[in-house]
Amino acid sequence: MSTPEFSKSLKLNHGTLEFPVYMPDATFGVVRTVDSNDLHSAGIQALVMNTFHLMQRPGSSTIQSLGGLHRMSAWDRPIITDSGGFQAYSLIRQNPRFGRMDEKGITFQPEGSDRKFQLSPEKCIQLQVAYGSDVVICLDDCTHVDASEEEQHKSVDRTISWAKRCKDEFKRLMRQKKLDEDKRPLIFGVIQGGGIPALRKQCADALLEIGFDGFGFGGWPLDGDGNLLTDILAYTRSLVPPELPMHALGIGHPYNVVTCWDLGYGIFDCAMPTRDARHGRLYTFANPSGADGGLNGDWLRYLYINDERHIRSDQPISPYCTCPVCRNYSAGYLHHLFKLNDSLFLRLSTLHNLSFMAQLTDRIRLRPQ
Repeated sequence: MSTPEFSKSLKLNHGTLEFPVYMPDATFGVVRTVDSNDLHSAGIQALVMNTFHLMQRPGSSTIQSLGGLHRMSAWDRPIITDSGGFQAYSLIRQNPRFGRMDEKGITFQPEGSDRKFQLSPEKCIQLQVAYGSDVVICLDDCTHVDASEEEQHKSVDRTISWAKRCKDEFKRLMRQKKLDEDKRPLIFGVIQGGGIPALRKQCADALLEIGFDGFGFGGWPLDGDGNLLTDILAYTRSLVPPELPMHALGIGHPYNVVTCWDLGYGIFDCAMPTRDARHGRLYTFANPSGADGGLNGDWLRYLYINDERHIRSDQPISPYCTCPVCRNYSAGYLHHLFKLNDSLFLRLSTLHNLSFMAQLTDRIRLRPQ
């Protein structure tokens, strides 16, 4: 069952998010193959963009010259900017030659780049505020759940230290800009601690004391077999007062969205739906919506557009989908576009999977509470 005691919406400068909300990853300021009009037609409420990548391309001075992220991307709804902690983990922890992490922050030089970048907690906040983000996220030290206890301790200590510096810089900028409480962006802290409950509690307690508008579940959310870390996700949510929203960072598989919503998470982002779309794996519902949302039993189906069975199909991808693609195009036509390797397939398939995710969140809201 869903959990009515948790917050169901979040008011931001560019609109109010109705939970649950799925945000596609517009990492470099773009959701690949679609534009802002497509995103509107798919029912997307908000986007997540990435500070770590944006500071490299197109670069912070360019973003400001183009009027900030909203104007640059012609997106008039909320934008959440991820700090880059996970990207630093991916780049540096797995390839130490690309950079280092220490108490000062992150220093990195991506492969093929002729310059080094530095991302301190203070700079992380400065960039996100300058970009015009609706929600800025503190820089954190990300770990994998299977990392050693020593690494998890170090991650928590550093995450707390960086969070204090992020919050101090955020308050300084708000005073400098003279932004009232109802005009400022929100700031989220990230709770680390791997799979160790005591460390999750240590991190959550410290971040609550610092004071944030919401929180993210930090660290890789899957175990070594790809299973969702349900127990630790539930425990982490229980450490945060229910009125404060929580972002399930990097979680976006349809089944996992439903599971985490039931645990009390309201915000989700993941590149999987759009990546799957580009590779020909399309999402469909097995049941009509109905009064309960139609999310009972095995409700998710995958349609692999490359399958020869779709060559002559004049049916839409899904009879239960109301997206522009299913209203106008047949599975046979999409199969044809896929075989041609035409860019129109990438746009239409992405539009469909994004619409599916938006319809999924609509269905979740229909379920009895």
